[in-house]
Amino acid sequence: MRDLAAEAGVSFATPFNQFGSKAAIMYALSERRISAMTARYASIDATGDALRRVACAVECAAITMLEKPVVNRVVMGWIGTSNPASGEVLQRSKELWARALGEGDGLCVELRERACRTLPQQLAFGFRGVLSFWTAGEVSDAALTQCALEIAETLMRGYVVDRATDAPVG
Repeated sequence: MRDLAAEAGVSFATPFNQFGSKAAIMYALSERRISAMTARYASIDATGDALRRVACAVECAAITMLEKPVVNRVVMGWIGTSNPASGEVLQRSKELWARALGEGDGLCVELRERACRTLPQQLAFGFRGVLSFWTAGEVSDAALTQCALEIAETLMRGYVVDRATDAPVG
């Protein structure tokens, strides 16, 4: 916390006065990371079907985490512990994935409504799971993007249409 205050050029007490607790500060930092991911995704030309757009969102999210890996691991480690504060991290993450899914083009028509309703949360859980292993040092910086892409593809596989048969792939 002293390092955070020093980096911001404020007194040690200022972050606590502004946010109220260390947990609230960590949630605010996490929400800023998700906002940065969303802004990065919004700034690119993410074309193609839902699967391609989700892959672009994964890449944007991983790049954002890798920009400041030390800070982001600390934040992820903190919000992964039990504490009385809560944030809007899950909701903000779901919004990113819902944006990438869009109307679900490229997904099986019969399953599209369900996919657009359930996949944002499942993608948030999946990405957070990869981040937890990255935070623990079990997934390297170099492997973060690929691992996150693989979990996203796995989650979406049951909703993707085989163009030859018009049937779900999974």
